[in-house]
Amino acid sequence: MSSLSILHRACLRVALFPVAPLRPPRLPRSLRLPHRSTMSSAASRLSHIATAASGAAGESNETAAAASGLAQEDDDLSSGEMGYRLPPKEIQDIVDAPPLPVLSFSPSKDKILFLKRRALPPLSDLAKPEEKLAGVRIDGHSNTRSRMSFYTGIGIHKLMDNGTLGPEKEVHGYPEGARINFVTWSHDGRHLSFSVRVDEEDNKSSKLRVWVADVESGAARPLFKSPEIYLNAIFDSFVWINNSTLLVCTIPVSCGAPPQKPSVPSGPKIQSNETKNVVQVRTFQDLLKDEYDADLFDYYATSQLMLASLDGTVKPMGPPAVYTSIDPSPDDKYLMLSSIHRPYSYIVPCGRFPKKVELWTSDGKFIRELCDLPLAEDIPIATSSVRKGKRSIFWRPDKPSTLYWVETQDGGDAKVEVSPRDIVYMENAELVNGEQPEILHKLDLRYGGISWCDESLALVYESWYKTRKTRTWVISPDKKDVSPRILFDRSSEDVYSDPGSPMLRRTAMGTYVIAKVNKQDENTYILLNGMGATPEGNVPFLDLFDINTGCKERIWESDKEKYFETVVALMSDKIDGELPLDQLKILTSKESKTENTQYYLQIWPEKKQVQITNFPHPYPQLASLYKEMIRYQRKDGVQLTAKLYLPPGYDASKDGPLPCLVWSYPGEFKSKDAAGQVRGSPNEFSGIGATSPLLWLARGFAILSGPTIPIIGEGDVEANDSYVEQLVTSAEAAVEEVVRRGVVHPDKIAVGGHSYGAFMTANLLAHAPHLFCCGIARSGAYNRTLTPFGFQNEDRTLWEATNTYVEMSPFMSANKIKKPILLIHGEQDNNSGTLTMQSDRFFNALKGHGVQSRLVILPFESHGYSARESIMHVLWESDRWLQKYCVNSTSKADSDSVSDCKNETLSASGGGAACEGLSSNELSSIPRSLLWKMSHQLR
Repeated sequence: MSSLSILHRACLRVALFPVAPLRPPRLPRSLRLPHRSTMSSAASRLSHIATAASGAAGESNETAAAASGLAQEDDDLSSGEMGYRLPPKEIQDIVDAPPLPVLSFSPSKDKILFLKRRALPPLSDLAKPEEKLAGVRIDGHSNTRSRMSFYTGIGIHKLMDNGTLGPEKEVHGYPEGARINFVTWSHDGRHLSFSVRVDEEDNKSSKLRVWVADVESGAARPLFKSPEIYLNAIFDSFVWINNSTLLVCTIPVSCGAPPQKPSVPSGPKIQSNETKNVVQVRTFQDLLKDEYDADLFDYYATSQLMLASLDGTVKPMGPPAVYTSIDPSPDDKYLMLSSIHRPYSYIVPCGRFPKKVELWTSDGKFIRELCDLPLAEDIPIATSSVRKGKRSIFWRPDKPSTLYWVETQDGGDAKVEVSPRDIVYMENAELVNGEQPEILHKLDLRYGGISWCDESLALVYESWYKTRKTRTWVISPDKKDVSPRILFDRSSEDVYSDPGSPMLRRTAMGTYVIAKVNKQDENTYILLNGMGATPEGNVPFLDLFDINTGCKERIWESDKEKYFETVVALMSDKIDGELPLDQLKILTSKESKTENTQYYLQIWPEKKQVQITNFPHPYPQLASLYKEMIRYQRKDGVQLTAKLYLPPGYDASKDGPLPCLVWSYPGEFKSKDAAGQVRGSPNEFSGIGATSPLLWLARGFAILSGPTIPIIGEGDVEANDSYVEQLVTSAEAAVEEVVRRGVVHPDKIAVGGHSYGAFMTANLLAHAPHLFCCGIARSGAYNRTLTPFGFQNEDRTLWEATNTYVEMSPFMSANKIKKPILLIHGEQDNNSGTLTMQSDRFFNALKGHGVQSRLVILPFESHGYSARESIMHVLWESDRWLQKYCVNSTSKADSDSVSDCKNETLSASGGGAACEGLSSNELSSIPRSLLWKMSHQLR
């Protein structure tokens, strides 16, 4: 009997997921554009972007690694026996490609900064001592966050009237080898401010100094004449008060030496809950442990504010405190200063410490206290729960000095039913005659922000995670006779109905507000910028939207056939008031499957397109890769998508099916329709991060990137109660689709993921061994009993959903894992829930059941990996694993699957109908993924 007839008899079936809720636009003071191709792959879900310096560490191993490659027999390798290794050269070359610069536009959009970067930092950068205090990791020598990325240089280009760039002018005058951070334009665009630090002896960086540069000449100099004034950048850093003055967080001159830990403790560590308070917290890391830690946190985080003018004048402002933000009013007359203070907590990070917000004049006079919030240890774990009291306190960007904020009416507890749930207030900076705050708007869902325009228009956002409902309200902030009305009422999961977000223009005060457009009639128009999700993929758009009638006119749309274009920013915002439509100018990005992102100006009324960047392809060796957005169906009817990549030059008829790496990350949904919607574009450029699965295209793999793994809980059903079932059926659908296409070998499919994707990987190897030959799990959590007060989007506790916690935990199913699994984890993981202990204990469980497994702990690394040595070694480990257990996997697993098929089918059906009548030769010729489905059809 032929394999084809066997396949026909088996009547195989298959199918797979993603999501992004509508959010109000951010309100930047300057426009900064990280280049798309520098981002980590979306499929990997890594949170870090490698922007720090590369080093030569590891190069001494290059010759040996290249010589041994992966052809060597390395079965005798065991933990702790070897140093850092390098992956094959074809992977190295991509990872070591120089990163493209970050762009930053001047306030008037007539100049562009090219902020230059180096690829990957050496491990010695990560090895520098750091303090882990209150959820913050601190470089105590430099008084900044540890492991900060940095820029290596600043180039200034003029943006000419025709849209082209003028010659580069280098900012100069700072020390050679300087590490540059916090680059900020002055309001008038004539000066830049930034911090500078340099390497010192003993693998330390100097403290940070604030520098300023003249944009016209490029000449830079220190802001402070005194060499004893240093920047404290643990929280905020500095901000321009006006065109000639900055407010800077500095290290207090009188701080002295760090406190010394007492050799003998003064007493035991005691925590008490004799008052029977209900305090449930997630598994936070790097918390304060004792009073010494609290003293150390105060020592490093305390700042003295200094007003510093470009003419050299320096004036201290206010008392030293742990300032977390400094925010000038739009008219620069006032300052809103936020700080945290004692009593501190040992169970929550500093974001929940007591918080004080004060109002000062910009010349250093105290006005009043806006609020002093108590310690917030008891915020409920239910999603959409918040802190009690005033929150989200900001300046109205359309007014000189008006404050607004929101206060919860449900005690911050999302499980409490109340109407209204949130109230938005506003008031003037300086109160007159004891005036009370004014109620701006009442909300029945959770407040999500405001986009301001003027006295007659603002958009207020509210949402509720449990139902995925999101609303946008139109209000007239200063016209009490105009009632609020709902503009949009939709599901945040329904990307097809997303109307887009309003485009913002810069005001004369340097703030950003909704741009009104003049179409030479009586109507009020704004610009809505959207991603344009469709069943064929995203087609970004720009709509001219009548705010009163809801009518819209599409005035720009991305190319649908070859390119993926997006609107990045409004460039014609140099005037206040309405923008004439025929003078519109926007910045767009443009890319294709094979062409990396470039930036363009689109100029009305002709919609003339002018290219302003010409970045080289970051990895030309993969320029001709094949990419396709594929669609298929899960057996319960849910529509799924994935991005299928094939190596350059691949020919299915000549090369046959390839080994495949499936890399994904599950997501939760409330509806099958939303879960099945297409997200992303088939024309997007494939940015390859330093640990991206796409690197294995250079090794001849097919890559199935981001196959959707929707975990759906409709109505009152909790999604995670059927997590394993939905996970497996989604993966089955993905595997069957690529096997059906004939481009992937069914016996050579590996699965991998990072963080929650690692959790997914371990579960798939435990519950779907018929699908995959091996797995790679990075920085995951595997035992949910170690995160008893919720994880990911699960807001029930272990005691409320014991079965779900246990059944979802691959640790509890370690005895079911039969395929090789590689575990990788940063030794200093700082992510909530993914303690390094999770991989340690899971590995011991696997080893206790004789599972082929390997655990790699990366010194000094946190949740994402940064150092060149670490990243190269991760790639070497992963490549070795894939070559050994995927490319060169033996047929033993197939034989085991055949036996499993026989035994499971007999026990399930009593007669083994699916395998009945097949000889052992015929059975051995069937891919094990198909055998499993044949054996399970009657279940």
